[in-house]
Amino acid sequence: MNIGMLWFDNDPKLALVEKVRRASEYYHRKYGRIPDLCLVHPSMLSARPEQLTGHAGKLTVRPNRSIQPGHLWIGEDSKN
Repeated sequence: MNIGMLWFDNDPKLALVEKVRRASEYYHRKYGRIPDLCLVHPSMLSARPEQLTGHAGKLTVRPNRSIQPGHLWIGEDSKN
């Protein structure tokens, strides 16, 4: 991902899916484009292995150790 937006949400009451949804909606309102990739710290993902390559709608969520816990790097995959 070459272009994206850093989103911070450390609310322990919100599930990751909700955090990604909020960040995605904000990204769409702000930039007028629909994000398709979200990078998160591996510790933010559930222990269920399918979530490591899972999708939240049409948005792929991938672990990335360079992202700090509580942050999401959301944007458009440079492969598209």
